Amino acid sequence: MTIADRFAAALSARSGPELAGPELLPVRLAQACAVVTGVEGAGLSTVDVAGRWLPLGASSPTAGTAERVQFSAGEGPCTTSRAAGQPVLAAEEDLRRRWPRFAEQFLSRSPYRGVIALPLGPAPWGSGALDLYLTDGSAVAEVDVFTATAVGELVSAQLSDATIWSTWSPGDAPGWLRGPAARQRSRVWEALGRVCLDLDIPTEEALAVLRADAAARDRTVDEVAAELLAGDRAPADLAVRR
Repeated sequence: MTIADRFAAALSARSGPELAGPELLPVRLAQACAVVTGVEGAGLSTVDVAGRWLPLGASSPTAGTAERVQFSAGEGPCTTSRAAGQPVLAAEEDLRRRWPRFAEQFLSRSPYRGVIALPLGPAPWGSGALDLYLTDGSAVAEVDVFTATAVGELVSAQLSDATIWSTWSPGDAPGWLRGPAARQRSRVWEALGRVCLDLDIPTEEALAVLRADAAARDRTVDEVAAELLAGDRAPADLAVRR
């Protein structure tokens, strides 16, 4: 079987009712990526039209946590891969050396000990990244990067097809961009708006404040945002972290 055949078979096998609907296409794609590449977890993310980094879907809740940790740290293999436009392979010692803020939470909050990050696009749907997670850091060198890269291209093609052939208005977004992970991340932008207004600071500084508070309390930015929106904390509580 070719890589394309294996990917198509893995994707077709993920067609149960719990994964039905265009909004869960990224989850199905992430699960297929994990199967074909032989890793323990996979996650997809993208940059929206406003330049905001959004998770699209993950192969498991644990893989979703890994993305939230990287977003909270503001650094990591995915961020580096996207900026450089090149694959990034990192075992545990590489993670600790190159991205210490990310590594601290990543290694404590997940069982993963290695990451392979691959840039996706640019394509009709935009650009993003595919993260592959391994529980054995030494296995990073054993993953076939050619296969992983080919899988990334197949993912990009699937998202392009879903963008081109689905019906959605210019003021809206394709269904796959409205999944649970992306909706949850939108709450961070809502919380950022409150922090900007209450502390009279720009968006970039507000995000830095949330990240600093999350790091100081061993939380993720998503968790801090949820506390703000629930009224459990106020933006002024974060100011001491600036």
